[in-house]
Amino acid sequence: MTHFSQEQSSSDATTPRTEGEPAAPTLLEQMGGLSGLVSATLPVIVLIPVNNFFGLGPALAAALGVAVVIAVWRIVRKETLQPAISGLLGVALCAAIAWFTGDAKGYFLYGIWMSLALFIAAALSILFRWPAVGVIWKGINGEEMQWRKVPQARRAYALATGGWAVIFLARFIVQRAIYDADATTTLGVARILMGWPLTLLVTALTVWMVRRADAVVEASAAKDEHINAESTQESEEEND
Repeated sequence: MTHFSQEQSSSDATTPRTEGEPAAPTLLEQMGGLSGLVSATLPVIVLIPVNNFFGLGPALAAALGVAVVIAVWRIVRKETLQPAISGLLGVALCAAIAWFTGDAKGYFLYGIWMSLALFIAAALSILFRWPAVGVIWKGINGEEMQWRKVPQARRAYALATGGWAVIFLARFIVQRAIYDADATTTLGVARILMGWPLTLLVTALTVWMVRRADAVVEASAAKDEHINAESTQESEEEND
């Protein structure tokens, strides 16, 4: 998932660090980075034409082969091992579903239903006032959940989570309809077009909302600190 200069500035603005300390990973990097987008897209690009010309078996073998190459490439580049392995396992799972259904369109079933599950999870997190973006972002960075006490920050995270929810729901509705229409090639194209382009778009929204939320939380903390200082001063004056 290219780096945004805006995203990097978000990390710089929201996570102070001392000189010599490694830079905190950006949101895009935490979601898999550019190589994560590549590993999710290339197997699909290979799957569709190979299936059209040579059939299901060679298509699945080609997709798995590409996934293995990508995983090895990420390991050789000394990237974090977990995304490389999870990407390979994801392709293997999709290929297994396609093999058992006997149709290349089965490769997309997992992604279709996962989109619905993620939409439900995102919607519920907003409903219960624990917007997933805020929980995940602060959890990844090991920060406290003080933002929940600030309504404006909670709304900002809810908007970001809502953006993801809309994307997940759109993916489910569109790709499920194409799946039912038995249009495998179109389904592959839709998977790519509704993949990284929409992910980059909603990631930009998320970065913007994270920056707004952090600014509001900082302002609220400064205000509370000022009020506490005044209260302490008044108490000391009364005691004198």
